[in-house]
Amino acid sequence: MRVLKNLLLGALLIGLVVAGAAYVGQSRVATLTQQPLLLNEPQQLTIKPGTSFRSVVEQLVERGIIDQPLLLRFYARQHNLAQRIQAGEYWLEPGLSHAALLQMLVQGRVRSYRVTLVEGQTVQELVAALQMHPQIVATLEQSDPDAIAQVLGITGSAEGWVYPDTYQFTRGTTDQQILQRAYQRMQQLLEQEWAARAAELPLDSAYEALILASIVEKETGVAFERPAIAGVFIRRLQKGMRLQTDPTVIYGMGERYQGNIRRADLNRKTPYNTYRIDGLPPTPIASPGRAAIHAALNPEAGDSLFFVAKGDGSHQFSATLAEHNRAVTRFQRHKRRQNYRSSPAPQATPSTGKSEY
Repeated sequence: MRVLKNLLLGALLIGLVVAGAAYVGQSRVATLTQQPLLLNEPQQLTIKPGTSFRSVVEQLVERGIIDQPLLLRFYARQHNLAQRIQAGEYWLEPGLSHAALLQMLVQGRVRSYRVTLVEGQTVQELVAALQMHPQIVATLEQSDPDAIAQVLGITGSAEGWVYPDTYQFTRGTTDQQILQRAYQRMQQLLEQEWAARAAELPLDSAYEALILASIVEKETGVAFERPAIAGVFIRRLQKGMRLQTDPTVIYGMGERYQGNIRRADLNRKTPYNTYRIDGLPPTPIASPGRAAIHAALNPEAGDSLFFVAKGDGSHQFSATLAEHNRAVTRFQRHKRRQNYRSSPAPQATPSTGKSEY
């Protein structure tokens, strides 16, 4: 009996020791998971596809980010996390706990980047901006509007269809993928704005609104002027007057444009020379932002039919050609005076005013 009692007592003691050790172990694991990683500054962690959790832990140890790998692996196995980590690029901030790290890896909260597509740029300029970003994979060999149209599945030109905005993405995203997102965004926004347009506009389709919005976008960088600029163009269309807007001429000139528009350029008939053609050009000339699209579809009322740049970014609006010619003379004289003061050799610059030829 004494032997049996001793065996039972020994088993009990062993059980207590095991239970105590398990308790201590669980307590250490619980404490570890709430402790922050050993980070003094943000670090990037990259997990390649197929990487095991053991390899990830070894990488963290080698870089001095953790110092208790066995406890971390135990916790991950205990909670069925080890097999669920996702590949990607992660950004680890100081203060991030061990448990939060594992949740980040399991949920795939990978690091994201941003790229901004600027309003008023052509599709070629927008593609170039995407391909200059170091985290975007360049896949497009051609960036002209027709080539991009084929990539995006657009009938006709892709000009104007890339919505200018800031886009978030992860490493490895391609230029084509972001363009596709921007195209879908423009389609949605244009549909919304077209549905809420003002009545009796001389525009037959949402695409014509996109064309007009691109011109409005290029004509002014002063936000509050967009509805007024759009109002001038809408009234000219309603009266059967030519738009006579320099940005369309410049777009039609392509690489021939070297900073100046000459009389010969205004007289040369191209599909985009609105001094020589009636109505709108065949395609947009740039990508307009939402404000320009809204202005084109909700123009400011008034009687102005002309405008000329003042030289400070804003414009002088006129209702008659006589008023406009006086404004052109006034502001061109002012510009010549400014050029004389600032440069010993003033150079001619294109006028953004509208004139009847």
